[in-house]
Amino acid sequence: MTELMVDARNIAKQYGAIEVLKSVNLQVKRGEVTCLIGPSGSGKSTLLRCINHLEKHDAGELFVDGELVGYELKDNRLFERKSSEICESRSEIGMVFQRFNLFAHLNVLDNITIGMIRVKGLSEDAAVAKARELLRRVGLVNKEASYPSQLSGGQQQRVAIARALAMEPKLMLFDEPTSALDPELVGEVLEVMKDLANSGMTMIVVTHEMGFAREVADSIYFLDQGVIEESGEPQQVLSNPRSERLQNFLSKVL
Repeated sequence: MTELMVDARNIAKQYGAIEVLKSVNLQVKRGEVTCLIGPSGSGKSTLLRCINHLEKHDAGELFVDGELVGYELKDNRLFERKSSEICESRSEIGMVFQRFNLFAHLNVLDNITIGMIRVKGLSEDAAVAKARELLRRVGLVNKEASYPSQLSGGQQQRVAIARALAMEPKLMLFDEPTSALDPELVGEVLEVMKDLANSGMTMIVVTHEMGFAREVADSIYFLDQGVIEESGEPQQVLSNPRSERLQNFLSKVL
């Protein structure tokens, strides 16, 4: 078991002529919460998607729990893993998106159990029992028969978190999980995330919620134009920023 859950070394990614990530380095220890902050288009979400191989990085090495993400090394050359192997590794990494990504045709209970049954091979009874336990954890025990269209945005996002947790991930990735919510619904999602952080889950969170980052994060990385401009503990990054670019960014969001 390695101390580092995520170890990104000189990660680069570009779309055509646009360099989205430029030699990014990121280390997240097991049990830590890391927040990625920065302006829109700075590469935060792309970095998150590279970590579970939803995007293929063009250069550098990316390790999760000591294993190369998406590739294997043979004769000093990298080869992309088979799709089945990538999917198996991805099942150990929970991902929560901005727009919830729930299955509209399934009720809440089925949204949570489907992965446990089809991917994990759990019996329906075992999957239902675990789903109900998770619904209690996120405060939605009375919504198991509801469909996504019948839920508020905050409720849908809490279902999405429960669905990700159902796969028993070793790492949770959150891509601006509150940005699509009405302001009064943000708090209920952040409370679930705080509870998750307090339980010892390793988390990487792309967020504009600076209060959450200050309270929960062990480390914060500020990205701008594909580069990590500054990183450190919340007190240092948010209260005593060194770079002028970070100072300007914080003056607009704090």
